[in-house]
Amino acid sequence: MTEAVLVRRIAARPAIVFDALVTADGIASWWGPDDLPVISATAEPRVNGDFRVRFRRADGREHQCAGEFLEIDRPKRVVMSWRWEEGGEPDEAGNVSRLEFKLRAIDTGTELTLIHSALRSEVSARSHESGWGGALKKLLRRYPQARGAA
Repeated sequence: MTEAVLVRRIAARPAIVFDALVTADGIASWWGPDDLPVISATAEPRVNGDFRVRFRRADGREHQCAGEFLEIDRPKRVVMSWRWEEGGEPDEAGNVSRLEFKLRAIDTGTELTLIHSALRSEVSARSHESGWGGALKKLLRRYPQARGAA
């Protein structure tokens, strides 16, 4: 199994970034790798609560992922299960992977570390890294003073 790891600095307090990670409105504002809006997002931000996100890529294809919140430590950490229900990386069909967000307060706001682990192949890990990179660009744009990669 392999993983994708991304680190970004965001010009917002951890509590604000945390809400963008766990609420349906927050998720809808930045998930999906292309500059297109999320089609639908639901989230029950509690341990064992479900989430589901549907988004469209620039090529017109729609993708849907879902999972559940496994750990919530506001405003420091969120762990979720992750599976593709439609579309996604072909290597991941039927697989349940793990998505973790770590938030650390810094002078300019928050350092966010995203770890998507238990992926089936290096190809899949690089694909997810690219996809999350695009999504994180949208998250960074939500905060005008956002910094790039750490």
